[in-house]
Amino acid sequence: MRRSWRQGGAVLALALAGTAVAAASWAAAPTPWQLGMQTPATPVQQRLHDFHDLLLIIIFLISAFVLGLLAYTMWRFHHTRNPVPTRTTHNSVIEILWTVVPVLILVAIAIPSFRLMYYMDRVPNADMTIKVTAHQWYWTYEYPDQGGLTFDSNIIPEKDLKPGQKRLLEVDNPLVVPVGANVRVLVTGTDVIHSWFVPSFGVQQYAIMGRMNESWFRVDREGSYYGECNQICGVNHAFMPIKVVAVAKPEFDKWLGDAKKKFAAAAPEGGVPTTQGVTVAAAVASDAQPSGEKPAGN
Repeated sequence: MRRSWRQGGAVLALALAGTAVAAASWAAAPTPWQLGMQTPATPVQQRLHDFHDLLLIIIFLISAFVLGLLAYTMWRFHHTRNPVPTRTTHNSVIEILWTVVPVLILVAIAIPSFRLMYYMDRVPNADMTIKVTAHQWYWTYEYPDQGGLTFDSNIIPEKDLKPGQKRLLEVDNPLVVPVGANVRVLVTGTDVIHSWFVPSFGVQQYAIMGRMNESWFRVDREGSYYGECNQICGVNHAFMPIKVVAVAKPEFDKWLGDAKKKFAAAAPEGGVPTTQGVTVAAAVASDAQPSGEKPAGN
């Protein structure tokens, strides 16, 4: 008995330690020994978090009920208490319950699930638009409503990292957005299928050649947020990170002015650039789907 208590105490201590590590590891980037999801930085990710927690409660209640039912069955119908097995083959009430109750549980899950899907799909009055183009193996960012500012974002090799920078996550030119702005994201590609995925934003959108998919986010607080392409897109798939820096509006305006000068030499000639025949100007002019198709997404 004493040994059982010691084992139970050890398990409880491990569980509490895991909870503490999980709380400490919530951040805008992966951290060593991380448990759980990253801290939400957008309303979409916050709702995803809440839905995840709701599902955990439902799953726990179902598991506890099944465990209790199994324990009761083993105790009640043990051969010492029930030497003569029952010959019952049907019970209409139980058969109705085990059909109706799971249906009700699925309906209870479906309602918030559909509401979340529609919330993620509709862009609420976008304040700015960003076009993301995926290549093997880097990203091109374009601000079509900011004079067509365009630049590439490449991983910083490990040998060039500065103290404090994150291995395999730092880039030379991060995407910069203002805090509190509804940012419409248009995602496309030039070769194989990629995916623009930022966990703390709750955004994962496929980048497909010849197609423009749409997503959105609104960053609630300043900071640097990291993601990666999560589609196996080739031999350098692991070296295609995403870094988004959210700053206050005055800082964004200052960065925008500096960036236009910095990347002026790289701007394409002849107006608004296009990718695979999909014109950015047409996408910005309408709040509808740029290609007339539903996003290829989660």
